[in-house]
Amino acid sequence: MPRNQPASTDEFSPEDTWNRLSKNIREIHMHNASFLSFEENYRYAYNMVMYKSGSMLYNGVCDLVAENVDRLAEEDIISSFPKGTSGDPDRVYTKANNVPEIWDAGLDIFLKHIIRPPIQDHILSAIVTLIQIERDGYVISRSAVKECVDVLLQLHLGQPDQETVEVRFQAEKSRTDHYLHSQTGTPLRKILEEHLLIDNLSTVIEMPNSGLDPMIDLDKIEDLNRLYRLFETVSPGLPTLRRALKASVLRRGKEINQVSACTESGEATDADPDKAETETGKVNGKAKGRVGGQPQTLILALKWVQDILELKDKFDRLEKEAFLCNREIESALHEAFEDVVNLNDKAPEFISLFIDENLKKGLKGMWRSTLSWTRRSPVFRYLTEKDAFERYYKSHLAKRLLYGRSVSDDAERGMLAKLKIECGYQFTQKLEGMFQDMKISSDTMQAYRKHLENTTAPAIEISVTVMTSTFWPMTHSGATCVLPEILTKSSKSFEQFYLSRHSGRRLKWQPSLGNVDVRVKFKARKHDLNVSTFGLVILLLFENLGGNEFLTYEEIQSTTMIPHVDLKRHLQSLACAKYKILKKHPPGRDVSAKVETMEERKETRERIDEERHYQIEACIVRVMKDRKHMTHNDLVIEVTRQLASRFQPNPQGIKKCMENLIDVSRTTDIAIHAAATYFLFYLQREYLERCEDRKSYNYLPQYPLFHRGFDQTLGTLTKY
Repeated sequence: MPRNQPASTDEFSPEDTWNRLSKNIREIHMHNASFLSFEENYRYAYNMVMYKSGSMLYNGVCDLVAENVDRLAEEDIISSFPKGTSGDPDRVYTKANNVPEIWDAGLDIFLKHIIRPPIQDHILSAIVTLIQIERDGYVISRSAVKECVDVLLQLHLGQPDQETVEVRFQAEKSRTDHYLHSQTGTPLRKILEEHLLIDNLSTVIEMPNSGLDPMIDLDKIEDLNRLYRLFETVSPGLPTLRRALKASVLRRGKEINQVSACTESGEATDADPDKAETETGKVNGKAKGRVGGQPQTLILALKWVQDILELKDKFDRLEKEAFLCNREIESALHEAFEDVVNLNDKAPEFISLFIDENLKKGLKGMWRSTLSWTRRSPVFRYLTEKDAFERYYKSHLAKRLLYGRSVSDDAERGMLAKLKIECGYQFTQKLEGMFQDMKISSDTMQAYRKHLENTTAPAIEISVTVMTSTFWPMTHSGATCVLPEILTKSSKSFEQFYLSRHSGRRLKWQPSLGNVDVRVKFKARKHDLNVSTFGLVILLLFENLGGNEFLTYEEIQSTTMIPHVDLKRHLQSLACAKYKILKKHPPGRDVSAKVETMEERKETRERIDEERHYQIEACIVRVMKDRKHMTHNDLVIEVTRQLASRFQPNPQGIKKCMENLIDVSRTTDIAIHAAATYFLFYLQREYLERCEDRKSYNYLPQYPLFHRGFDQTLGTLTKY
């Protein structure tokens, strides 16, 4: 019979199998195992577990071990016993039936049958006697005493467990109430607290099988509550428990972050374009990769946020049920989760992707879970780099609004209201501007359609969203292309209509953000497709080609002038997806699908750092204008405090901005962020001067030659 293959039902008998296995176990206990087949014994145990006889196997093994240790205790008290059992009961039966594992059951049997009265009393008495003999000045075998103590500690004998300690406190209190003087109670309790609790706080927390972490893993609410009640009675108890809980959360959070980082680094290696192209050639020219599936970064983001939420839910429940909503415990857990979230450099992007995925169309059930997620303490609340999250969220929101992928407008505005409560009005001001642009664009399109009823309408019907450049993330401003004539006529028609209604404005088309519904014909069948505007521009090049004609990549690029990065991505979508519109020669994928490439992520980080530089300078000027004079340390602390709601500024970065503001006789451009208006100042004098003590600064009032402001609401350039 092959290994690990269960016997057939017809030939399997639990009683016969156990009789053969028990006979072999007894031979093992008698050290007569040389003629036995351990593979055969393993198969016996495996078959019993597989055919629902795990209880017979588990209880039988326990009885055999008890029988053996009884024999050993009677003969020569050998303090050891064999482990020779299979791992299947531990892996299958014990966990499912909530009974101790074989090793733990063996320890209990060892304690009951060997370390039992009077043997236990003799051992403890002998150890105490030897210690007293050494105190009297005689020499003893210290190693023998240490080994005995180590054995007792490993058996959890001699360590006061929580229940025993609690019972001891109650017994002593009862004893005091009944026949001792009332003044005896307080000193007696202090003695108990010192010897049973204070001396063993760390020991109880760190016990390998019954300490804090095992209780958390097994959700032992009652034991954790008892631990909390005991630790609460002594002054160092709660700080010790607080540190242990924080360390436990950090350890578990770091494991989540490490899994995410390792998975992403492995995927990044596989996503290397050169390697991908090499691998595709080894599989008969067939494309490899995640065609049509979720990008790996999105999968990692969803899993990371979900794991953090589950960990947070677990400790929230423990805080409420076991630790009775203690403020110190709550503070420790908050600090721990804040550290865990911010240890992940991609936390702002991951959280934004999680919200984006749950707010898209077709995920209404998940949207309801997102609402409950926002009602609980959200992961977003722990972020220190909220400005980085804002940039990612703005980009994802723009795509949902432009492509019509939101589950509903109410859902979007509900999330916006949550963010406003968390971060304030300025955080959501531009996001609200995007919704306002969508509403105005809808009204504009209605007016445009009425206008077309009185004129000759272009061949292609278009729907245009007019975006205020200061509200929307214009990361695609350079991605333009040469539109075909049929598309140019439609765009010119709308542009003339719009500019006739709004003088002094300038429209810049963003084809990289558009999408098109187009009907295409393949031989005898027609299909309706939804592609990007770039995709339509590419497809129109093939409209009049013959059956055997083709276009090279260079021809497509020179005709459309689409940037290489965008062109490769859209050609991959048309030629390498599940449903192929174009045929690629040779077959293969040379572009990996990612939510954000490494270059884009680096560019995003550079823009964030640049914006932070301006915000730090503006904050320094604002503080110094109000205080007039401040020391270096006080200024750094105040700037850090004011900017903490958006990001955690680096003290070295603050110092560098101070030096920039002190430069004498410089002409500079300082961007002051004030509500919805950006002002540009041209200065001839410095903002700060360093005092003679070199440790403090004075504010210098400014006299700008002129300044000009761009009013986002009006969308016009105004000079003052």
